Amino acid sequence: MVQVLQIELFEQDIPAVVAMVLARCQTAAKQNLLISATGAHGLVTARQDEGFRRVLQSFFLNLPDGMPGVWVGRLKGARAMQRCYGPDFFAQVILASRALPIKHFFCGGQEGVAEALRAVCRARFDNANVVGVYSPPFRELSEAEIQELAEEINRLETDILWIGLSTPKQEIFAWRLAKFTQVHFLCTVGAAFDFHTGRVPQAPPWMQRAGLEWLFRLLSEPRRLCRRYAKVVPLFILYNLLEILQGKFYQTSTIEGGTL
Repeated sequence: MVQVLQIELFEQDIPAVVAMVLARCQTAAKQNLLISATGAHGLVTARQDEGFRRVLQSFFLNLPDGMPGVWVGRLKGARAMQRCYGPDFFAQVILASRALPIKHFFCGGQEGVAEALRAVCRARFDNANVVGVYSPPFRELSEAEIQELAEEINRLETDILWIGLSTPKQEIFAWRLAKFTQVHFLCTVGAAFDFHTGRVPQAPPWMQRAGLEWLFRLLSEPRRLCRRYAKVVPLFILYNLLEILQGKFYQTSTIEGGTL
């Protein structure tokens, strides 16, 4: 792992994390392990909000969802670090598990989005192992509602719970659910639901590689994202400069089963 703004980020690539997820689903007991796809927005929010920082620090893995996190990680010594983009992570797990007895549950998006994603998984990824879907209301769920949802997820013998909301809502939602679920993984993947169902356009690959996806999304949704990016981009640069000047460089940690 490599620490960026006090959050340890996964320092390998999507095939490595996909292999680990599939192996644990088939060989290990259910442990409610939390995985996030964390970009600059999440890292800046965690830097400013101690409560949210503790939530992210409790996650089993925080994947570098954007190129800025990857660039900082490489600067700190994680030379093999690659972007683990949430929508790509989701797609590769769904594709790789299509012939395996691994059950998925989708939670997120506006009404009908999760159900549309289930249809996409059948048609595009040949995976019919989506056992349930849920579109949460915009308000915060009560503890009783969280428990009721967890009971449904458990009843369906879910292995991987996918949560597609926005940061920091989705990570807090997953963290609350994990207290009551009996699953292998709870994975937060941001806009993956909207991207794969075609509700929101994705940046072309060259913009993603260049770290310009934020610009594409800003041009696509200026009213919603203008204030966010005007704040996040300069703060991400500032906070990382301060961290580097303070000498907080590369460090590794281990995950059960070996260093990742």
